[in-house]
Amino acid sequence: MLAVSVVALAAAFVTLPAGTAGAAQNILRADKSVPRSCFAKVLPKGTAGTDRRELTSTVDGLVQARLKPVPGTEGDWDVAVFDKATGAVVAASTALRTHELAESFVKKGQELVVQGCRYGGPAGQAQLGVDFLALTPQGTPTTASKAQLVRVETPTRADKNKLTALGLDVTEKGDATGVEVVLADDADRQVLKNSGFKSQVIEADLSAKSVQDAKTDRQYAAKTAASALPSGRTSYRHLYDYNYEMKELARKNPGLVSAFTMPESTWEGRDVVGVEIATDVKNVTDGKPVNFTMGVHHAREWPAGEHVMEWAYELINGYSHDAAIRSLVGKTRNIVVPIINPDGFEISREAEPKGDFTRFDYEMKRKNCNVDDSPAQYSTGVCKANPAGRLRGTDPNRNYGGFWGGNGAEIAWSGDTFRGSAPFSEPEVRNVRSIVSSRQVTNLMTMHTVAALVLRPPGVADVRPPLEEPAYKALGDKLASRNGYTSEPSWALYDTTGTTEDWSYWATGGWGFTIEVGGNGFHGPFADSVVAEYEGLAPAAGAGKGGNRQAFLDMLGNAADPQQHSTLIGSAPKGYQLKLHKTFQTPTSPVIQPDGSTKPPIYITDDLNSKFTTTGGRFAWSVNPSTRPYVAGRYGRDPQGPAQQGFAVANPAGVPPINQNYPADATAESFTFHVDGLPKVDNGKFSVNINWANTATDWDLFVYDAAGNLVSSSANGGTTSEHAVLFDPPAGDYKAVVVNYDQADPNAVDDWTGDVSFASPIPPTYGTKEAYQLTCSTPNGKLVGVADVYADRGQTVDVGEVCTRSAHAQKQRASGGVR
Repeated sequence: MLAVSVVALAAAFVTLPAGTAGAAQNILRADKSVPRSCFAKVLPKGTAGTDRRELTSTVDGLVQARLKPVPGTEGDWDVAVFDKATGAVVAASTALRTHELAESFVKKGQELVVQGCRYGGPAGQAQLGVDFLALTPQGTPTTASKAQLVRVETPTRADKNKLTALGLDVTEKGDATGVEVVLADDADRQVLKNSGFKSQVIEADLSAKSVQDAKTDRQYAAKTAASALPSGRTSYRHLYDYNYEMKELARKNPGLVSAFTMPESTWEGRDVVGVEIATDVKNVTDGKPVNFTMGVHHAREWPAGEHVMEWAYELINGYSHDAAIRSLVGKTRNIVVPIINPDGFEISREAEPKGDFTRFDYEMKRKNCNVDDSPAQYSTGVCKANPAGRLRGTDPNRNYGGFWGGNGAEIAWSGDTFRGSAPFSEPEVRNVRSIVSSRQVTNLMTMHTVAALVLRPPGVADVRPPLEEPAYKALGDKLASRNGYTSEPSWALYDTTGTTEDWSYWATGGWGFTIEVGGNGFHGPFADSVVAEYEGLAPAAGAGKGGNRQAFLDMLGNAADPQQHSTLIGSAPKGYQLKLHKTFQTPTSPVIQPDGSTKPPIYITDDLNSKFTTTGGRFAWSVNPSTRPYVAGRYGRDPQGPAQQGFAVANPAGVPPINQNYPADATAESFTFHVDGLPKVDNGKFSVNINWANTATDWDLFVYDAAGNLVSSSANGGTTSEHAVLFDPPAGDYKAVVVNYDQADPNAVDDWTGDVSFASPIPPTYGTKEAYQLTCSTPNGKLVGVADVYADRGQTVDVGEVCTRSAHAQKQRASGGVR
């Protein structure tokens, strides 16, 4: 764990010059609103739309400047704190209302200017509070605390599950044989060593890398007037940049862009801000398919937010200058939320000095700022400097209801993938749930870093894919063809539970993906991790293919395609309102307990409610399929013949020497085998198996196809067997390589025996169809029609004259998709 700190309240509230009425000393006033940046510079006293206070820090620690509305009023005030001597911005906050928190580090005796700016709205006043909090470090940082990035060998599902249960900072970068892990200090290194896993160092000093990356970013920004990005941005945004730019986009494009505040504020009291982009944007019940793009569930993954923000600029700029984008925007509604976890992001982004991971720098923070689940001694202090350090909080992307409580999330509060006390316990997660549950989100994309992956459900290997797996995979593969990433189900990385799309897809049927942006580091150099990856420029894997820009456009094209969702059509008078409603319960995983046992699943109630307002005459409403994938069935295929008969394999003569450097050192022994195919046999999978007697002996197993591609492997430690599995293996010749990694007693070699086994494919399973309840009401709320609606993906369902029939008549059974 990082070194801890003690936080003490040193002073509260600003004071004004003598003679100012005490009761009003914390009220900011401005006679008019002026839409401009509050953080760009200190404005002269008396500037229209502003008010200010000057004060001196009484501590070495933090300054917190908060704005709240005066009771009975609401508007949009922003706040910024400046160093008086240099004019440099210290902290700022620019959300859409008068609910602001500007927070950063200050020195004792530092003179500050706190500037309030009335951006918009009718409120001529705002309440200002300024706190200073002293920070006293405990312990002395040492070089032994330096953070490292290592790659841990995890060739089997069991290995991956074991690794994720160790309480280490497991990243999203990995493949079939290994996963990268952040080791924060010597304690983490000891945990990994004691686990028996094999590992190699990828980045020996993350602190040094962070310092160099920051230097690289400064150099790039200094020499680059404008990047190739839609915004021209040349450096990472701060939270106040994001929020200010979003409301500026809305102000300058009033018919196309609307900025909004999500329903719940964060643990620290920050608003979560997004924009909606559509023609006639204010009419949110126009029935168009909704494309929802979001970023930064994980605080340190800065490029995720940048890609999402650039997507907003892409749509807005393209609407004016690109006919193809204009057409797509006209057919869809786009919800864009760059920063889902603003508390965590603000801490990571503002950490100073960059690369100092030993004291108050939480640059590597992943989680949000929940204090409720940590022990009392670690719950004190503000999130930016508290005894638990970066470990305080819940991982928002392990807190959704989908399979919550199972493998792939940590149970302990201090784990970087801590799942939270219950599904949907976190306000940031409930914000996303509110949008998905109240809008027909046909397409959802959540951005992360740094694994260069396009991930789709399911997140758990034991959950069979949905019946839509072929179409789902095809869409993921198309996105990956643009950014050069690997398209795969989430479990192929390692098991994860409680993730965004593993809830949204199974509960609503809307296509959902996680895109792991490529690059070098969680927030690597801006030119590479943002500009190149977004635009598809060298050195990105998507160079020349379109990059994430084109992947986003492909996703939007899918949302605009009626064959990729369902459509309700019918007739209704102008102003009538249709509502679709569905309530259901879904079980979580069996909930893993701290002792390794499980308790029964928790049943989560979801309530989906969406609306459509008619314009008169014929209408069309784009919706998700009525049957949610969780109950629709699981993907598989019917066997077209028996599985191949298994067989024993001969151990080649002799025993190869110990080799702990394969494949660089190719010393090993091998055997070949043949896999048959249709029409003779139908193999759902094969498993190459080797066994030996002593757990202190270690053989590793690698399987290659005829072209020399590694198709499966198994390389555990502390076992007496290895099993390399390949699902749906193509017919042909294969080669198994067996490596003598270690021997308990080299003078008494423990040799292996082996076999190859086969299994038939698992047939698909089908569930029962579910219906939406459709109601229609007059503009004044009088119910005029009710129907049960069944709709499949790609299906257009005529709901008839549901808005003109009586409620009694509409309940009568009818043929087709409505009854």
